[in-house]
Amino acid sequence: MDFSLGEDRQMLVDTLSRYLAGNFDWKAREAAIDSEAGFSRELWNGLAELGVIGSWFSEDAGGYGGTAFDVGATFGELGRALATGPFLGTLMAGRVLEALGDHATLEAMISGESIVTFAHDPAVGGDGTTLPGVSVRQAGGGWTLTGAKGVVEYLGSADKAVVTSDGSAFLVDLSAKGVTVHDYPLMDGGSAGELRLDDAPATLLGEAGQAGEAIEPAIAMGLVAVAWEGLAVMDVLRAMTLDYLRTRKQFGVPIGKFQALQHRMATVALENEQARSAAINAAANFDKDPATRDRFCSAAKYTLGAVGSLAAEEAIQLHGGIGMTWELPLSHYAKRMVMLGHVLGDEDEHLARFVELGRAA
Repeated sequence: MDFSLGEDRQMLVDTLSRYLAGNFDWKAREAAIDSEAGFSRELWNGLAELGVIGSWFSEDAGGYGGTAFDVGATFGELGRALATGPFLGTLMAGRVLEALGDHATLEAMISGESIVTFAHDPAVGGDGTTLPGVSVRQAGGGWTLTGAKGVVEYLGSADKAVVTSDGSAFLVDLSAKGVTVHDYPLMDGGSAGELRLDDAPATLLGEAGQAGEAIEPAIAMGLVAVAWEGLAVMDVLRAMTLDYLRTRKQFGVPIGKFQALQHRMATVALENEQARSAAINAAANFDKDPATRDRFCSAAKYTLGAVGSLAAEEAIQLHGGIGMTWELPLSHYAKRMVMLGHVLGDEDEHLARFVELGRAA
């Protein structure tokens, strides 16, 4: 697909690429994922100064862009560098805050002063069953929340969280009474946590209906971000594998000369282009009606899951045993690819959603 990011957006992407290359090499990444937070706050502040976080939101809300292509292009570079940080949670929480008019909280996020994550998914109990959702109580002119949310991105490092309940959205200060945070590392080096609320004070951002019109687009933008990040990870996996096939020798010749391996890499290249087209289509159709937007976003997420699994599996298999080692960067990209396949719903969920939206059209 012939596609251009545009001059301004390409300038931001180039600047971000250079910044990550100069400030987030592999040693810096190892230090970040070994830290308690799971990411570098210094890098986060640097990205804020560059305007990367602001590029995810409109100028009216204090940002510098806010289009789906702005989001996709920057998340692609973050994926290429395998950067860790509360990127997705910040994006989705910020989009809800923007839509519901809390620009003061959003501006603190854009500047890097505050980290606000997005608590939307239900928590799961030890027996694998979904725990009851968050209940809301209004008392004394305020609101309190009770319940749990699971797999909240970088919860342990966040200052606040946008918490959803039955279509409504609330802002919760994570240092408040009644808030308990259980954070844990993820397989790809990132961090998440379970949020427990026990009559925790909250600020109402928007009730059901109004908030629903903010939450669904925020999740859709998250799908765009994940699709573009995943595409970048696939491209890196393919490039690393091609380089290995050109240098690894067997019987005196590079194994990339073997026709069977060439055919496998050709399949990966073809499938990667399908994922690229799906990611671009999701961004290009984002501002259309909700059903069209969601259908293209689900198509991109389904393609990411299917193609990403192929890209990761082929990369590891063609590297042999070394592909599984912690010391080889490729294994980290493969783990991230697996994780991205499940974030915001796996390929089966989005295939079903795509079919359902198509029938309703």
